[in-house]
Amino acid sequence: GCTVKYSGYLGNWNKLFCSNGNSKYPRLMKLGKDITLWGLEIGLLSMTKGEAALFILTPEYAYGQRGCPPSIPPNTTVLFKVEVLDFIDSEECDAFFELTYEQQDRLPLEKVLKVAATEREFGNYFFYKQRFKIAKDRYKRALSILGRSSSSKAEQSQINASKVLLFLNLSLTYLKLERADRALKYGELALEMDQGNAKALFRCGQACLYMREYSKSRDFLARAQCIQPFNRDINNELKKLA
Repeated sequence: GCTVKYSGYLGNWNKLFCSNGNSKYPRLMKLGKDITLWGLEIGLLSMTKGEAALFILTPEYAYGQRGCPPSIPPNTTVLFKVEVLDFIDSEECDAFFELTYEQQDRLPLEKVLKVAATEREFGNYFFYKQRFKIAKDRYKRALSILGRSSSSKAEQSQINASKVLLFLNLSLTYLKLERADRALKYGELALEMDQGNAKALFRCGQACLYMREYSKSRDFLARAQCIQPFNRDINNELKKLA
């Protein structure tokens, strides 16, 4: 999936026929699904995040012999100005979620962790676009594949480390959704795996403060402050509580 700023032109860069340049948050699009112009797809695959490019697409790479009436005449060369704002490779995730649970279970842990990390990346993308419900769903989807337990201590600690990150993400997302009870639940799940996690203690403190459970909030925040005495966010939250 990628987010792209684009403008399509006819003639000598002077006749604009399509653009999403006015959109504050361009949507995440999939190559081959949302972006079907062959030349544009080839061009985008050659680009990296943050790169801008100009493409001149001859008819066979664009709208072909027929064109796209009324805006694109037959046999037209089109020009595209594009900028890749974000790029997340979802191919492996898509393939993974098409497998049965049994097939997923048989995959090496390394692959499962990679898919979970990519799903978390998608969650972060939607979180920063303030689309918190979609972010929550992506984080939960990542969590859903980390249910396996391993007899190897090293593998189990890798699984737990991935889970803690997702619990923290979900805790913050639920705070944004004004569901402090759920935010507290996920903060506490992170603490079960990592007792000294200052971020988890902070999230729990925030959730309790939101629910007006002041002494519980003070307890969490004071523990977080012991671990990170100079953390401005923790200290500000304690001031707010006072």
